[in-house]
Amino acid sequence: MHLDAWTAAYDSPGASAAHLLCDRHDPGAVAFTFVGADLTSHDVTYGELAERSRRLATVLAGLGVREGDRVPVLMGKRPELVVTLLAILRLGAVHVPLFTAFATGAIRMRVEGSRARLVVTEPSQRAKLDPIEGIEVLETGDAFDGLVDAAEPLATSVAAGGDGTMLQLFTSGTTGKPKGVPVPVRALASFHCYLHYGLDVREDDVFWNAADPGWAYGLYYGVLGPLAAGRRNLLLDAGFTPESTVAVLDRFGVTNFAGAPTMYRALAKSGLVPSARLRRASSAGEPLTPEVVEWARGALGTEVRDHYGQTELGMVINNHWHPDAARPVKPGSMGQPMPGYAAGIVDGQIAIDVENSPLLWFTGYHDDPEKTADRFTADKRWYLTADSGRLDDDGYFFFTARNDDVILAAGYRIGPFDVESVLITHPAVADVAVVGRPDPEGIRGEVVEAFVVLTEETQASDDLAAELQRLVRDNYSKHAYPRTVHFVDALPKTPSGKIQRYLLRQR
Repeated sequence: MHLDAWTAAYDSPGASAAHLLCDRHDPGAVAFTFVGADLTSHDVTYGELAERSRRLATVLAGLGVREGDRVPVLMGKRPELVVTLLAILRLGAVHVPLFTAFATGAIRMRVEGSRARLVVTEPSQRAKLDPIEGIEVLETGDAFDGLVDAAEPLATSVAAGGDGTMLQLFTSGTTGKPKGVPVPVRALASFHCYLHYGLDVREDDVFWNAADPGWAYGLYYGVLGPLAAGRRNLLLDAGFTPESTVAVLDRFGVTNFAGAPTMYRALAKSGLVPSARLRRASSAGEPLTPEVVEWARGALGTEVRDHYGQTELGMVINNHWHPDAARPVKPGSMGQPMPGYAAGIVDGQIAIDVENSPLLWFTGYHDDPEKTADRFTADKRWYLTADSGRLDDDGYFFFTARNDDVILAAGYRIGPFDVESVLITHPAVADVAVVGRPDPEGIRGEVVEAFVVLTEETQASDDLAAELQRLVRDNYSKHAYPRTVHFVDALPKTPSGKIQRYLLRQR
């Protein structure tokens, strides 16, 4: 299938996400291999996904879920996650992913921001939802399975069309609350294209995208992309460690691997070398360091290729693997635009040419016209990434910096505002700013550091620093707590009162 055919299939007025992702495929074909922490595994076919999701859709409809409703899902990489996603889409409702490392505060913001009435979760995550008022919770387990087993399969699925919203993710920057990113059905064309050209996932590959589906890269290319393309993916329901990663690579004979740079850095530092030889290895989230690229050639049997994208775009500029799009890799470059996209540099920013990018699907943030306007030039010709970069004479793009100060730590995008909003609630904190600094251990990419101004009656101490770290771990997320807390007399600010984070990063 070529680019024009993909666009036509995913962007038609009668497009049904459930059909495109599940029902059109061979019901006997394996969609996912689910792997447990002990490396036990089981396959789930398209037919099984179709049957369970049709029944669950009936259950959700009975709970009042209607077309256009947002349904947050707080769940790990287990079969119920995919079944729930498909069931939501069958009703024309909108899947809202929630990262399982989030604490209640981050979950509440996303639940309330999506105006959700129902949240689907698993037992290990249930307690995080108890403090949130005004929602109904559907929890997996025996009662859940009984409801699904007893329900009649939904007869027909809603055809939302290419412009119909199927997902809503949240992204954040330096100021303001995280922004809702609606993802339409036609975005599947872009996801399918990346799987084909960027990752070169072939029918005979053992593919493993190890990213978490609570975030864009894992959801777009670990769940939706493989479903759209009919390519099996492994889903490991366990946290990352170098040991477990090598074990999965070897046990399942992975040939095509995608993950965050922090995974590759941790693997390189561990000294572990998988016996499996990769045909393709890809990275997304932040630039790769030269030593990791060099390590991979010997340890993995192939180079690691860097790819670039955003929650609002998916992947758009890549060191492509497919022979029809591949070019020699330049050190430090993130590559060239993917087929279906045109890009350039506008006012120092990496920008996407709207008129010449048929796969571009982002049109604006949910209920936020002001933030949406910031993302486009006045003539609407260019989408502005807010990431600065450069373009060389050979058409290679190079990433320079994140204009919005988002912190990239261990493959996760952390908005400083989220962490600051938690720290400022402590009675001893008068003012606070959070920045990312290079990880001194060279593993996480960046680490979160907090600069705290205390109230006049408070004395700085190691105990207080530890207390502030716990506050973030317990009320936002374990992956986002500040590794270092600096107590300062004042924060550098512009005359208009904006924090100059770049000065803090230079300290």
